[in-house]
Amino acid sequence: MRIISGNFKGKKLFLPKDKNTRPLKDIVKESIFNLIKHSKKININIENSLVLDLFSGTGSFGIECLSRGSQKVFFFENYDEAVKVLEKNLNSLKNTNNFKIYKQNFFNFFSSEKNFNFNFDLIFIDPPYKEKKINQIIEKILEKKLLNQNGILIIHRHKKDNINITEKLRIIEDRTYGISRILFGN
Repeated sequence: MRIISGNFKGKKLFLPKDKNTRPLKDIVKESIFNLIKHSKKININIENSLVLDLFSGTGSFGIECLSRGSQKVFFFENYDEAVKVLEKNLNSLKNTNNFKIYKQNFFNFFSSEKNFNFNFDLIFIDPPYKEKKINQIIEKILEKKLLNQNGILIIHRHKKDNINITEKLRIIEDRTYGISRILFGN
């Protein structure tokens, strides 16, 4: 795994030793960023964007955003082994401090009265494939109005996943790359 483009292009990322974390494959990540950049349906500029990376794992997606000039990335990860790798990857990006790691479960954070005082341009949701509460996550994001008006929600699932995404989210694109299904919505 590596950083594809931007200030940290070519930098290799550390991977977890166990199999409990599923890193985002480079080809899928590159396809996502190409679609963001070239789609007429998506109006997001990664540079200076605010990004929320849920179920961050090793941080591959959020770090790619940082490399491409995002203003700030907020990482949510609660699996200790993945947090260690995430911290190691972020600390290897010398002179970068435009990120914050939340070492807790997304559901717990947003069930409390805690909230952000701003909206995100890009929210990436990449939970374990076995996670079935996708619609609860999406609805909590929409309820808390975490997404900017032109913001994009990106959901990574297995291509055989049969969960029907809530109608509260307007799907803009639905793509398959290998075993990955990527949904873009707002």
